[in-house]
Amino acid sequence: MRSAPIVVHPPSHTAGRRVTVHSQGRDEILGTAYSDHDLVVFLEGAGIHDPDSILDDDSWIEWRGARAHHWSTA
Repeated sequence: MRSAPIVVHPPSHTAGRRVTVHSQGRDEILGTAYSDHDLVVFLEGAGIHDPDSILDDDSWIEWRGARAHHWSTA
């Protein structure tokens, strides 16, 4: 099974979640997102059209270590 090309990693101890994209055989860190808005901005920068529409699509995004749209450790 192929995993989603975008991974939102577990929340860090200081809040925020690292976001990576798998492209051309390697993972690239897009940055640390602190909100859905940050995630959308990163995805737009990575060339994804209409990123709002894929936030809950598990074929595009894998949310690890916490539920989707959850940005802090608390």
